Amino acid sequence: MEKIKAFFKRKDIEISAKRYGIDALSAMAQGLFASLLMGTILSTIGQQADVELLVTIGDIAKSMTGPAMAAAIGYALKCPPLVLFSLTVVGAAGNSMGGAGGPLAVLIVTIIAAEAGKAVSKETKIDILVTPFVTIMAGVLLSVWWAPAIGKAASALGNAIMWATELRPLFMGILVSVIVGIALTLPISSAAICAALSLTGLAGGAALAGCCAQMVGFAVMSFRENRWGGLVGQGLGTSMLQMGNIVKNPRIWIPPILASAITGPLATCVFRLEMNGAAISSGMGTCGLVGQIGVYTGWLNDTASGVKAAVTAFDWMGLILVSFVLPAVLSSIFGSVLRRAGWIRENDLKLDV
Repeated sequence: MEKIKAFFKRKDIEISAKRYGIDALSAMAQGLFASLLMGTILSTIGQQADVELLVTIGDIAKSMTGPAMAAAIGYALKCPPLVLFSLTVVGAAGNSMGGAGGPLAVLIVTIIAAEAGKAVSKETKIDILVTPFVTIMAGVLLSVWWAPAIGKAASALGNAIMWATELRPLFMGILVSVIVGIALTLPISSAAICAALSLTGLAGGAALAGCCAQMVGFAVMSFRENRWGGLVGQGLGTSMLQMGNIVKNPRIWIPPILASAITGPLATCVFRLEMNGAAISSGMGTCGLVGQIGVYTGWLNDTASGVKAAVTAFDWMGLILVSFVLPAVLSSIFGSVLRRAGWIRENDLKLDV
């Protein structure tokens, strides 16, 4: 056992929830952003501006989703170059065979293939042959064996959540909004979770509401401490910046969570806000306005297919209220109450940036 531990340490193979559940998952989201999401944005701009080149570039970016995710995961797992480059093949296999649940399939098979590749890396004199062979064979064979089942399971879970949201929009609106919003602020990736579950439709709208409540809520609530830099950093960046302060005083998390519990059901029951763009957008909130762009892309797709007659002023009002206005107002109100009660003290929300 000691020899195995020493070997794993030498190869930097760390079997832990943090390495696989936080580092790899967060990296996967970045790979998704750099391929699928950016490709979707470029394609949408190209379609609206009638620029065929942008549409072509966007389609190429989207076609590289699997390799981009796998390379990002390999980077997070600190893979040697030959392993990292070989993982692009693994990502392509996992994503294509995983279907709608491709991202989750890629995550699982890439982690195993990466660690297998790291284990044999530089252990032989023909490393340039052995390492890519082991990495690719392990990843592709696992993709053939596991990816379809993983994809179906992830898709089934996502469909169940979306079905339940349609059936019970009030309860599920609260549940999805709060849970995904919390995931966004935690050091895990809400975007990767939404992508892995293919969370779109009304459930995607609730997820977006929860993420916006966290980002805009913390940005506005902490304005007195962090001013404009904090407003932009959290409102258009990530509420994860507050994680250190949450550990010190968990009560500062109450206002944005309460805000998400209100905006979620408003999104599902009142505004019928649906995310029919890329599923990853459901977990992005106001980060770079990607969530809002995703909703708009979905509107365009729905109107083009005839599902939606037109984009109305009510649609725009719902998107603006759920994404920006209500999170800001509600979190400010709840934050003020907690400040007066002494639960939130001066500089509890101060960022060290």
